[in-house]
Amino acid sequence: MSDITIENLSRRRFLQGGAGLTLGFCLPVMAAAAAGKSGVVAPTASFEPNAFLRIGSDNSVTVFSKHLEMGQGTYTGLATILADELDAHWNHVRVEGAAADAKRFNNTFWGPAQGTGGSTAMANSWVQMRQAGATGRAMLVSAAAKRWQVSAAEIVVREGIVSHTGSARKASFGELALDAAQEAVPTAVKLKDPKDFRLIGKQARRKDSAAKTNGTAQFTQDVFLPGMLVAVVAHPPQFGATVKSFDATRAKAIKGVVDVVQIPQGVAVLATDTWSAKKGRDALAVSWDDSKAFKLGTDEIFARYKEMAKKPGLIARQTGDSAKAFAGAAKVVSASFDFPYLAHAAMEPMNCVVSLHADGCEVWNGEQFQTVDQGRVAALFGLKPEQVKLNMLYAGGSFGRRACTQSDYVLEAAHIVKAINGKAPVKLVWLREDDMRAGFYRPLFHHALEAALDGAGKLVGWRHRLVGQSIVTGSPFEAMLVKDGIDHVSVEGAANLPYVIPNMLVDLHTPTDIGVPVLWWRSVGSSHTAYSTEVFLDQVALAMGKDPVALRLEMLGGHPRHAGVLRLAAEKANWGKPLKAAAGERRGRGVAVHESFNSFVAQVAEVTVKKDGSIKVDRVVCAVDCGTAINPDNIRSQVEGAVGFALSAALHGEITLKEGRVEQGNFDTYAPIRIAEMPVVEVHIVPSTLAPTGIGEPGVPPLAPAVANAIAAATGKFLHRMPFNTSELVA
Repeated sequence: MSDITIENLSRRRFLQGGAGLTLGFCLPVMAAAAAGKSGVVAPTASFEPNAFLRIGSDNSVTVFSKHLEMGQGTYTGLATILADELDAHWNHVRVEGAAADAKRFNNTFWGPAQGTGGSTAMANSWVQMRQAGATGRAMLVSAAAKRWQVSAAEIVVREGIVSHTGSARKASFGELALDAAQEAVPTAVKLKDPKDFRLIGKQARRKDSAAKTNGTAQFTQDVFLPGMLVAVVAHPPQFGATVKSFDATRAKAIKGVVDVVQIPQGVAVLATDTWSAKKGRDALAVSWDDSKAFKLGTDEIFARYKEMAKKPGLIARQTGDSAKAFAGAAKVVSASFDFPYLAHAAMEPMNCVVSLHADGCEVWNGEQFQTVDQGRVAALFGLKPEQVKLNMLYAGGSFGRRACTQSDYVLEAAHIVKAINGKAPVKLVWLREDDMRAGFYRPLFHHALEAALDGAGKLVGWRHRLVGQSIVTGSPFEAMLVKDGIDHVSVEGAANLPYVIPNMLVDLHTPTDIGVPVLWWRSVGSSHTAYSTEVFLDQVALAMGKDPVALRLEMLGGHPRHAGVLRLAAEKANWGKPLKAAAGERRGRGVAVHESFNSFVAQVAEVTVKKDGSIKVDRVVCAVDCGTAINPDNIRSQVEGAVGFALSAALHGEITLKEGRVEQGNFDTYAPIRIAEMPVVEVHIVPSTLAPTGIGEPGVPPLAPAVANAIAAATGKFLHRMPFNTSELVA
């Protein structure tokens, strides 16, 4: 691993070092400043840019990403949007992570907060990045027009070259950078007609692939600071337990161990390297106080939830008169569903580097929640938020985990630095077991559903009760996402069910005495609501004698985008055509359609079930409507990855507790799918000129229900618990 270059990431400048142009467009005008030595143009003191673009005299085009690149392709997507409007040469474009500054880099969907999540990166940046690129292009054109004394309307920009056809004059972006820096920022710019896009909608190469391939990409583990210590922490074995006492004698005898300190999260062993810190932790003797620890097991939690589900909860949606519909029903279909806690299990466990100095603090990590983390670290050290500098590095996956509302692992690193009085920078390293047992899981949930059919066999009533912990209550997002006691993310996908049902009731119980930390997990509430609603709807279709696709289409009036992806997936999967099965095998197709993060995904799964109940998902056909496809290849990659991620949860994923202790620790007990379990995946993208919407998460929710419905089609048995219990499928 190589030393990371530690540099000031502040973007409050137009030019630094070599000549170049940095654009900001928060204010309507840009004051031109006098050129300093070496021709460097400095901004006036009153100008505070919202910078997304820098053009260097070497023709480099640097795009500043306010969003974390954690493998989902954000750097490529944002650069594609801006570079297309700028008409830059793709080979000249590079991407850097932006500084932590909510005033300039806020997620426009969240208000004054910077962060990445909710599949919002492309959607909230679409207009912003187009305007940034178009603004840069307009200033380059204006500079060229003045230099050549021609009309700006006669100038053409293409692939980093500005030219005037009539006089055959041309100049590169780099040659025009200094002149362009003198131009006033236009108050309005004309954006391209989509028919003129050159990069958007095409297969622009990813901007992070080369660095990740040749090892130059900088992750947290690549950070090495002078005098830095590595910390590994002994955490309590139960949530809520604390340190009673500890003996560090044996730990301090380990070669390389420098210090042992107690922090609120446990006992930290600091050493010159990770292995020594780990050995030191192994040698620690810690006595834990479990008097306030959470001590229930998984079965006990489910039992409590099922009791709660027997009583009405807070109403999340109510239309018509469901009580009357059920009272007069000719037939009632009912089912309950159980969903376990799930870990994020990102390839790179949580880690963080913190350095405290006289005038502030600096942090290096795969930073996903800038505003929240910055505020919490500042509060711990008694600093102003702007005194906490966050360096956003690459992250090896997240799936929601690094966007922790409690800033847990970042604060843990900061607490260690505070405990040693800031005498050295500290790199906190979590081993896989630390990561797996730390909590902040996808919540455990119980669902109970009922459907009322009238004498004509029509679906006239629907009741859906959910029981599970709230992710956002007590978090900085509570005011935004909890209304009248209803946690929106708990019922998303259930309270906004698109099917036309005249009488519907959705209610929610949110237990507050379960001490397991919970957090959003890829697709959040839809990760369980899509399963319960779509599998239950297939059960209803069976009771009605209806084809599952036909029934959904009948009930999707007013939802053409749902219906569009459903038809496309069914068509591409040859829905209705019998599947051939080998002797002793049963095969079936299943379907599911779901909207999440304003994107629409339908999936058809083909499954083979053997006599012993084992299953093989053979093929998954996906249809996606996510508005304008910025990079179709990245969309396919995200959906393919979502299929693998969701299938891992469906087949294997489960965090269980016994007397409050997490039973899983590594990938031997919390297994992702292996390559042999991965199905063939086909992704079909609906053409669209609408603004882009999320794609990082929407591919997850339909997978498990589509597979479960395929299993039911093959065996006649609906599975009501995840992960799947294949013993129920033995022929």
